[in-house]
Amino acid sequence: MADTRAVLWDLGHTLVDWDPRRVYRQLLPTEDAVEAFLGGVCTMAWHARHDAGVSMAENRKSLIEAHPDKAELITAWDTCWPDMFDGWIEGMEPIVAALEAACVPQYALTNLPAEKWPHILETYPAVARFNAHVVSGEEGLIKPDPRIYAVTAARIAHAPAETVFFDDRQDNVDAAIEAGFDAVRFENAGQVREALAQRGLIL
Repeated sequence: MADTRAVLWDLGHTLVDWDPRRVYRQLLPTEDAVEAFLGGVCTMAWHARHDAGVSMAENRKSLIEAHPDKAELITAWDTCWPDMFDGWIEGMEPIVAALEAACVPQYALTNLPAEKWPHILETYPAVARFNAHVVSGEEGLIKPDPRIYAVTAARIAHAPAETVFFDDRQDNVDAAIEAGFDAVRFENAGQVREALAQRGLIL
């Protein structure tokens, strides 16, 4: 940890607050209906194809064929995408700002649809200023595939052992550790601040 020189961030559920329920609570009558739709129609497994590089227009075709009565709801995943976000995860924006002020290099490794990446850059200028970004939809690879960590290691200016990675999913953390990164599962801003202080990156 004494040699840690850079930070690699996951985005959704780590830095930025993303939840599809925000959209579907506006479109469906009850919480049960929201959970049924997200659990049986627009599932995370279906969304993972966007993260892997399949366009939203292409990915929804077969789903609409299977659920023609839900075509508008399915399309809303694309058209209402910005409404799934609600700023930063509590306490994380000041941490990113403190690292930037201290000239600590910051990088992003995110599972995200390529076509929605411009929205992130526009909405979160601090993320846009990171030293490098690895976006799954642009690479055609998604965490925890070991290959996306190899892409990241080649893209950033620091060795994995010099880079602490924060991600909310344990499988992504485990894969990062296997790839040689110093990886920590994200819990909250206080835990992140403590981890960064232990590594001498933040006061």
